[in-house]
Amino acid sequence: MNLKVNFTTFGMNFRNSENGFQITRRPWVKGIRRRLPLTRQVTTLLFAIGLAGPAFAEKQLSSVATTVGDLGNPFFVQIAHGAQDQAKNINPAVKFTAQSSNYDVNTQANQIDNFISAGDQLLILNAADSKGIAPAVIRAKAAGMTVVAVDVTAAGGVDATITSNNKQAGEIAGQYLADRLKGKGNIVIVNGPPVSSIADRVAGFLEVMKKYPGIKILSQDQNAGGSRDGGLRVMTDLLTAFPKIDAVFSINDPQAVGCDLAAKQAGRKDFFIVSVDGAPEVVPFLKDPNSLIAATAAQDPYTMAEKAVSVGYDIMNGKKPESPTILIPVQLITKENVNSYQGWTK
Repeated sequence: MNLKVNFTTFGMNFRNSENGFQITRRPWVKGIRRRLPLTRQVTTLLFAIGLAGPAFAEKQLSSVATTVGDLGNPFFVQIAHGAQDQAKNINPAVKFTAQSSNYDVNTQANQIDNFISAGDQLLILNAADSKGIAPAVIRAKAAGMTVVAVDVTAAGGVDATITSNNKQAGEIAGQYLADRLKGKGNIVIVNGPPVSSIADRVAGFLEVMKKYPGIKILSQDQNAGGSRDGGLRVMTDLLTAFPKIDAVFSINDPQAVGCDLAAKQAGRKDFFIVSVDGAPEVVPFLKDPNSLIAATAAQDPYTMAEKAVSVGYDIMNGKKPESPTILIPVQLITKENVNSYQGWTK
């Protein structure tokens, strides 16, 4: 069947003939002068009758790269899982890569350069060093990558930052510690790598400690590297240096487990430990009446990473979040309420 269509609009004749769809221009229509160039008239008409494509085609998410502090830590494994699952929700065929920097900024910078070479679109970055990673972030941005910092901030012009409310984590852990000590005692802070999340936790903790002049901080600058072995090493040294310790604040759960082990090895039971993460590995310690770990400010790394990928994909498509920094609340888990704790999302 040969369908013939003839109509006139915008000062042009449109005719569907055996020779195809033809356009001829008329000088005027009913006294209206022709003011638009022919190409603009055609474009306007084609949109009006649905023959032209959409004004904006959503970009496909084809590749996502993630680099985190330590894939030996369940927290970072959950970040990788959350990022991967959300990326696959957007595009089941997406290429996903996750690597561990082992908290080494040079290693992480090389990883980012490799992601750039591979043409990856979206980088989910858990910075090994919040300031030191800036040159690599700048290179990634210059190459056209969208960069979303997760868990910690990163310098260099990232597009967005998704973190737990780490200051809140330090505050609620600190308040629990101060309340349990009734405002008096000797404490140590087992610190960690130089990243913003840890700095914020310690800052929140110290903010609470300012209210309690009866609490003396014996040590606060020992870097245990965020690991169980680091916690064991640093806590062993602190127990040797300080014969009287009433409480310990560890910046994460793996370190807290190491601190608990150091106390057992030293035969010390005269203090308690508060931490941050809410990791699966700390739950048995909270349930064990013989463990010194008394509380942890629980995060949700899986949800955090899901959000990072969603925000990054929106940014790729021109949809910026209302705020470039999104904070996810935390909750305090103690020996008293651990049985009702649901744990991380996955």
